[in-house]
Amino acid sequence: MKKLFTRRTVLSVAAIAATALTLTACDLAPTTIKIGLAQPLSGDLAALGNDMRNGLQLAVNEVNKKGFKVAGKSVKFEIVAMDDKGSSEEAKKIAQLMVDSGAVAVIGHLTSDASIQAAPIYAQKNIAQLAISTNPKFTELGLPTTFRLVANDNLQARAVGSYAINRITRNKFAIVDDGSTYGKSLANSVASILEGKKTIALRQSFDEKTKDFAALAAQIKADGIEVVVSTLSDFQVIALITELEKIDYSKQINILGTDALKTAGMVEHAGKVKNMIATSPVLDVNEFPNGRNFASEYLVAFKTAPVYASHYSYDAMYILAAAIKKADSADPVKITQTLRSLEGFAPITGTMRWTDKGEQREGTVSLYTVRGTQWESVERSKTW
Repeated sequence: MKKLFTRRTVLSVAAIAATALTLTACDLAPTTIKIGLAQPLSGDLAALGNDMRNGLQLAVNEVNKKGFKVAGKSVKFEIVAMDDKGSSEEAKKIAQLMVDSGAVAVIGHLTSDASIQAAPIYAQKNIAQLAISTNPKFTELGLPTTFRLVANDNLQARAVGSYAINRITRNKFAIVDDGSTYGKSLANSVASILEGKKTIALRQSFDEKTKDFAALAAQIKADGIEVVVSTLSDFQVIALITELEKIDYSKQINILGTDALKTAGMVEHAGKVKNMIATSPVLDVNEFPNGRNFASEYLVAFKTAPVYASHYSYDAMYILAAAIKKADSADPVKITQTLRSLEGFAPITGTMRWTDKGEQREGTVSLYTVRGTQWESVERSKTW
């Protein structure tokens, strides 16, 4: 008996076949996996953002050269780099563009304000956001997609406070910040720790783009300030030191700064003040056993030395690759889920794993001083 196929039956069969093909296509790994990098690539923080991009580029080159497979298919990683200009408003625009680009994970942003503003946009699409930002509010958003690559500012504040109370004999302090979420919150935390133990003779906030510090320098001298605790960016501290030199007061000042101070650009200015100390959750590349090899390869590739946190973006790529390999998928949802439980080992910084909130379990804060032509760690702790 012949079986008759109506037009409706044929269309139904075609629809089923199309659905099967669509499902199969969804299960297949793409030929290219896009990794986003959202950092300040222009403006005052460009040196730091471009350093992060360089670190990621090194890792992507290495992973692609070795060969990488997902679901049995060879794939290549591609960087989607976007400039947030260090602005929280720009970061929101960039986050949406990054989502639209098809990036499966994003290494960004640099500043806490930018990371916090961008986080909900990534979370809507289940895109993992691996940030170098240190303000606790980033992970307190309660989003499953936020991952911090370093310790947060709760630990950094304790490090600053511990050094100020136990190692600095001077008593008259000024505390200054850049008005950002990162800067103001960290400065307030330090002020709370120092209250009753040191005299805070001056407490002032500035805009994060301020470069005119003539009035502050004059006030520091007039008040007889001995120690300046700063969460200002490096270019702002350089501007302040320049003004202190003009009024012949730089050599009377000890500067105790945070990770915003500990950059390669600050090294040449350390000798212009009595003493310069910085705390940082972003540990120097030379503190790690494999750090010197990384720095050498970086120098060959980019004709300049690492300046900030390129080893963390480098490691972040390897951790993402491990998560994709374990999940055997480039689906952002599966990548995020895998990162949550991953016992990752990063080539430079070592073990990298997160709490339920996305805080780095192995986070450490180091204390640095300038010796010769570079910052050197003199002490570090996970507890302070």
